[in-house]
Amino acid sequence: MSTENHINYVELPAKDLEQIKRFYTDVFSWTFIDYGPDYVAFSNAGLDGGFFKSDLSATTQAGSALVVLYSHQLEGVRARVIEHGGTLSQDIFSFPGGRRFQFFDPSGNELAVWTTTE
Repeated sequence: MSTENHINYVELPAKDLEQIKRFYTDVFSWTFIDYGPDYVAFSNAGLDGGFFKSDLSATTQAGSALVVLYSHQLEGVRARVIEHGGTLSQDIFSFPGGRRFQFFDPSGNELAVWTTTE
């Protein structure tokens, strides 16, 4: 399969790189590599990417694309998000074919997690 013209990498802002690394490690088991004081790359997330130091955040209300993760254990991930400093922007809701919730990470970036309807 060709990877030409496929989405290859995603970058998000983060106010505190150490805090953002702890959050995504604890909640989603992502791994990180530091590239200087203002950038950290992540892997083990399905799609590689990074966080750059910034006071901005990526939210749907501001017109940002929504990064959507998948989990078989939606309620468990929701609990870990809250336990580790995330806040819900939309609690679990159903849609045709699945259920999901949306959250803000500790830097204010909005992401979502979904699962199939069983």
